[in-house]
Amino acid sequence: MRLCWCRLCQYLAAGNATVNVVFPSNAISIEGELTDYRSVADSGNVMHRRFCPHCGTQLFSAAESRPHLVIVRNGALDDTALLKPGATIWTAQAPEWAWIDDTLPQHAGQPPPVA
Repeated sequence: MRLCWCRLCQYLAAGNATVNVVFPSNAISIEGELTDYRSVADSGNVMHRRFCPHCGTQLFSAAESRPHLVIVRNGALDDTALLKPGATIWTAQAPEWAWIDDTLPQHAGQPPPVA
């Protein structure tokens, strides 16, 4: 699980960091209709952000450069305590008032891929 402070994630999280869990794409199944929003992240990755077309809840994202991974918004999980945060990323874009846990590894930008 990572906390992301990139500017796009701040928009998605109403000004805060997003809380994301990375899963192998073949380890999850997705049911129901999703809407896709394609964008280019600050890292240069082409991202697909998927959300519920009925309520607008952000659910997943995936980078075209890493199709074997799916990034799940932790709040979309039934068990939000499944994991604990392992790092905070894009800290260079966090606002001055952001609380960043000093006990977690921090990356000013995009860290190396998890897999």
